[in-house]
Amino acid sequence: MFFTKKPAQASPLRALYGESVTLRLANNPAMKQAKSDMVQLYYYPDFLDAAQCGALVRMIDAKRRPSTVLSEANADYRTSESCDMDRWSEDVRPTDEAIAALLGLDPVHGETMQGQRYAPGQQFRAHNDYFREDQPYWPAMQASGGQRTWTAMIYLNEVEEGGATWFPLAGLRINPKRGLLLAWNNMNRDGSPNEKTMHEGVAVMRGTKYIVTKWFREGNWIKQ
Repeated sequence: MFFTKKPAQASPLRALYGESVTLRLANNPAMKQAKSDMVQLYYYPDFLDAAQCGALVRMIDAKRRPSTVLSEANADYRTSESCDMDRWSEDVRPTDEAIAALLGLDPVHGETMQGQRYAPGQQFRAHNDYFREDQPYWPAMQASGGQRTWTAMIYLNEVEEGGATWFPLAGLRINPKRGLLLAWNNMNRDGSPNEKTMHEGVAVMRGTKYIVTKWFREGNWIKQ
């Protein structure tokens, strides 16, 4: 018996977020759009300065734990360490709120910012940030704000070798650079999940890689 894949559903709400953020970033002279017909991805060099990056690195080192994934995966699928960043702390709140302001999204839609540390040999194999609505975890995600729309990620340091962020289906590969912010739309123009946003945290070969990632939902992550 053969099963056909259920087509991804368009969403006017998710499409609206895509349009509004795209317009805002297009009108920001500090933003640069990646040359890709597959993915809406933008760069903001030097979004954070050295002192801001250093404070976040120290926080990650102090609170790191093994990273997890929502669904079952092989042991080597995600081998980094992570920590949840206290969004109200004086070292986190300015960055957290600056990301939301950059994208023009209400901070209540933003998940808790996550810090991630990759030592030599550690990686995060190819994955999408959006949730798959046919998976057992989906009801819990619906209850906590629904689908992820945009992702913002900031590199906190340079890496001696390895550690790139690779979008294999879109043909994009970005090397870590301190303070560089990446932002991408996890949806297509019609609000359906964009499979071409599959990306990988390539294994670090030498040095240690630090990043922070913030995901935004279609609904409220912070309950009011």
